[in-house]
Amino acid sequence: PVTDGSRELHSLCAQLEFLLQFDLKEKRSFFGQRKDYWDFLCQGLARRRQEHEGVRFVTSLDKLKTPVGRGRAFLRYCLVHRQLAESLQLCLLDPESLREWYYARSPFLSPQRRAEILGSLYELDGVAFHLAL
Repeated sequence: PVTDGSRELHSLCAQLEFLLQFDLKEKRSFFGQRKDYWDFLCQGLARRRQEHEGVRFVTSLDKLKTPVGRGRAFLRYCLVHRQLAESLQLCLLDPESLREWYYARSPFLSPQRRAEILGSLYELDGVAFHLAL
C-alpha cells in the first residue's frame, strides 16, 4: 500500500493539485477570501448529490482553515476511499459550471483530455492508499 512516506504520493498529490488549479479563474467569497479548487469541488458535488462523505469529513476538521488545505485533505480522503475519479467526474459533468470556474486552457474543458485524466484516475482505484486523514 501507498503510505504518507511515499515520494510517489507527494508527487501525485502535487500533480493533482496543479491540474485542479491550472487555469482556474480567480474568484472570491463574500468576505474576500480567494476561492480555490476546493470550492469548485464542493459546488460540483453539491449539484450532483445530497452530500459527499469526503466534503462532510473535511469540513468537520477544525484545524483546516484555508481552501487549499481543505482541498488537499479532500484529495487524500478520496484516495483512501477510492472515490477520487468518481468525485471528480461528478464535478466535470456540467460544462457551464466548468466554464464558470476555468479558463479555456484548462484540460477539463477538452472532452478528450478530460476523458484521459478520468481514465488515469480510475486506474488509481486499484491502488491501496493507507494515509493519515
